[in-house]
Amino acid sequence: MSLSIVKSVLSGGVIQIAPRGEIDVDTAYEVREAIAEVLAKGRPSRIELNMRLVTFIDSVGISAMVAGFQTAEVSGVKLLVTEPSRFVHRQLWVTGLLGLFGAPEPYFADSGSEVLPGA
Repeated sequence: MSLSIVKSVLSGGVIQIAPRGEIDVDTAYEVREAIAEVLAKGRPSRIELNMRLVTFIDSVGISAMVAGFQTAEVSGVKLLVTEPSRFVHRQLWVTGLLGLFGAPEPYFADSGSEVLPGA
């Protein structure tokens, strides 16, 4: 599966980057480049990496996210993960990086955007 990335402007000067597909050794650079491109065009109030449609992420993909976080931080911009898929949430939790990205709750496709109690 390939990766596609959609960028959009949300209210309050927030930029959303929404990857769809698999972030792995072959596609991780696309996430880094998307973050760098947003920062090159200006200083948004925040960057939200919406990971709802990411079906797989490996260590290279996680590394690209951390690199993007660091690049944004140096620029004075906060990068947060929003709506991580259950797989992405688990990978961030296992690696101890969930808190770095704002400790988002996992996205449950079967229940809309609600978070289930005890999840």
